Amino acid sequence: MNKFTSLIEIESLFEKWGQQFYSENISQTAHAVQCAQLAEDADASSALVLAALLHDVGHLVDLEDSSGKEEHVIDTMHEATATRMLAPLFPPAVTAPIALHVDGKRWLCAREHGYFQTLSPASVASLALQGGPMSDQEADRFMAMPQFKDAIALRRWDDIGKDTSKEKFPHDEFRRLLNFHFEKL
Repeated sequence: MNKFTSLIEIESLFEKWGQQFYSENISQTAHAVQCAQLAEDADASSALVLAALLHDVGHLVDLEDSSGKEEHVIDTMHEATATRMLAPLFPPAVTAPIALHVDGKRWLCAREHGYFQTLSPASVASLALQGGPMSDQEADRFMAMPQFKDAIALRRWDDIGKDTSKEKFPHDEFRRLLNFHFEKL
């Protein structure tokens, strides 16, 4: 799989791999839907809602490319994979926050006292693979990026969009969110 050419391909990928769990006690699709719903609840733009919905699609692409045998002992750079795959269909307002959401976690760990302690065990483990908290220089450069605020918002939704009691019928809601917000771009 190289790049998405239609929303149908994205939906199909979620249908095939979205019920997989990735280091959390929640399916990929349920996590994606919860993040997008949090963005909607915050009155985020359609672009940012779509970023929240699709931010981890790189994990599903990794599963597809490895026939479901994805192992996380190295950083798979899922944010870069997602950005590359989504770029033909979505503007930078969608793909930039996705590209930066891992760096958002690294920045928050470096600059927000107590943030690290709020991370799930899976997020702590992936942080180590992703380079750990940013240095002061990295953090200053990150703050100067135009999509900094959106990346931080996405990161916060990513952290809290893991409620296992909301696991029912996430694919129908995924499809609704994807199509509704895509039409508004």
